[in-house]
Amino acid sequence: MNLAAVTRGAPALKPLALACAISLPALAPVLAQDALPSVLVTGARFPVQAAQAPIGATVITAEEIRRAGASDVNAAIRKIGGVYGRQSLDASPDFALDLRGFGANSAQNLVVMVDGVRLNENELATTVLSTIPVDSVERIEITRGGSSVLYGEGATGGVIHIITRRAGEAGTRGSLFAEGGQFHHRDLRASLAHGAGPWSFDAAVNDRATDGYRDNANFEQTAFSGGLQYAWAPGSRAGLRVESARADSRFPGSLSEAHYLDNPRASFTRKDYGSLDSDRVNLFVEQRAGAFDLAAELSHRKREVEANYHFTVAGVETLSRSTYDAKQTQFSPRLRHSAQLGGQRNELVAGVDLVRWERDTVSDFSLGDARQDSKAFYVRDELRWNAPHNARLAVGARHEKFEKTYSDPLAFPAVAGEKREQSLNAWSLEGSIDLLPGLTVFAKAGRSYRIPNVDENALRATLDVLQPQTSRDLELGLSVGGAVQQLSARLFRHRLRNEIFYDPTIGWGANTNLDPTRRQGVEIEAWRQFTPAWRLSGQWQYVQAEFTGGPNAGREMVLVPKNVLSARLAWTPGREQSADLGVQWVDSQRYGSDFSNTCGARIPSYATVDARYARRLGAWEVAVSGLNLLDRDYYSNAFGCRSGIYPSDGRQLKLSARYDF
Repeated sequence: MNLAAVTRGAPALKPLALACAISLPALAPVLAQDALPSVLVTGARFPVQAAQAPIGATVITAEEIRRAGASDVNAAIRKIGGVYGRQSLDASPDFALDLRGFGANSAQNLVVMVDGVRLNENELATTVLSTIPVDSVERIEITRGGSSVLYGEGATGGVIHIITRRAGEAGTRGSLFAEGGQFHHRDLRASLAHGAGPWSFDAAVNDRATDGYRDNANFEQTAFSGGLQYAWAPGSRAGLRVESARADSRFPGSLSEAHYLDNPRASFTRKDYGSLDSDRVNLFVEQRAGAFDLAAELSHRKREVEANYHFTVAGVETLSRSTYDAKQTQFSPRLRHSAQLGGQRNELVAGVDLVRWERDTVSDFSLGDARQDSKAFYVRDELRWNAPHNARLAVGARHEKFEKTYSDPLAFPAVAGEKREQSLNAWSLEGSIDLLPGLTVFAKAGRSYRIPNVDENALRATLDVLQPQTSRDLELGLSVGGAVQQLSARLFRHRLRNEIFYDPTIGWGANTNLDPTRRQGVEIEAWRQFTPAWRLSGQWQYVQAEFTGGPNAGREMVLVPKNVLSARLAWTPGREQSADLGVQWVDSQRYGSDFSNTCGARIPSYATVDARYARRLGAWEVAVSGLNLLDRDYYSNAFGCRSGIYPSDGRQLKLSARYDF
């Protein structure tokens, strides 16, 4: 990988050089400490100790979520994980998360999992995380970079895995939470957990509402999550988890630059609104038998979306109503075999993913019925050498077959029973070694893929269905530090072929397979515990997203900021009080329609500040928090040149109280 090409024109890369120049003698007191806490994370789709976590993974704990005052899972990923999020198009808190600069299609280039179950939809929709009560989350794991071997299509940018509370501690515990704030913000939550012998259960419910920062931006949602578990031996358990959510939202719509500068809170779509109903049931089982670990999930999810838009044509007001009824069933059995081979530990993981996704559409412009079946087999083998170098070498492969059917009598021309089959392969090779105590270097290479979804094929630039998107992935990195401070730096490159993207320059606009493109850049994550009370952490991503072939060669991809820098300062002098301050700066980026890079303007850069202070009084905790404290006017979504702008929220102050029992 050509580092000079990556860093060209990026003076902000100086922190990387400084970080890598830290002298080892200066770190000696740190390196003498234990490197990682003894906690479980998700390895190759099985629980492992933190020392065997996926290379380059970021883990967000429940305590960090609470301390930062994140009101939902999406906000926790953005605020604590440093993941860039693009303002939602409706009034929901479900920002489009972007790992490694995939712009408008970022949601289709990362996989979101909940308790081992895929949450992505086979359509052009942002993965909905707000339906997961934040108090039910045990941890969030973020793995950046190509991960198709273990997680299938759409994992080129990486994987976000949300793990809900399943551990059954003896006794009864729970909490009550209430928060209010500007824009008639309301957030009410309750959680309860109980364990007795091998049985345990937990439940969490929340009710939230806001009038929104903009006009016609009301949002209301209720959500429930509950689980029942039976554990009969260490590493062996079975259970059931149910999630249900109902949401209603208004659609404030987009603004032109002139309207935005005049009043960023304005809306010209005051009659547009929609709803989302979601239900998910997940059965899981884990069994340990000697050197084997067996696990499986069987899940079913139902999602119903309704959208209502009002148009005025020739002075006549018209209502356009659409409903999308989607269902997904997944069965994912897998096994792990662990053994000692000549003094080295070998771990073999193999599994099957069977997924059926269906959607029925009823609208004025479509009666499309779609179905997709996917069948995948994957295998991954990892060999570990112990001290003095603690080396790891892993190789994996995946084969996946897709069957798509689609029909729509209202399409032009009409589509009757269109059926296609597509098969794809992924592979990965990764390794790491401790060159010195506390200094680890690692490398990853592989192939990942994505297939076109039903919406992309429904509005395509070709007679046949779009071709699958493939990526050659490469990553080099290092991690240095221990219990007091740690720094990780990664160089990455994704060379894409047939990237699936909406091209506004084709006729009236259509989805197509682009000429060759590339994402390459640098990621840095670091933290330092200055004293037991003070902790500073931060993330920085620099990414070049550009065409490498065709008539657009050398031009930048749209809606991708080159730099995203996040930092958090936490103060926890004891249980009685805590404070948390966060800052994020986002670089300028091309407007969504600017494929030719000829628009005379760019989406401006911006910085936001959020903070929270909490005080404990026995079983009570009261807190005050604020978002966008400097009250900056900014936007991260704009689909035309100086138009199609979706303004982000202004300053919001909130007050909360929590009671733990």
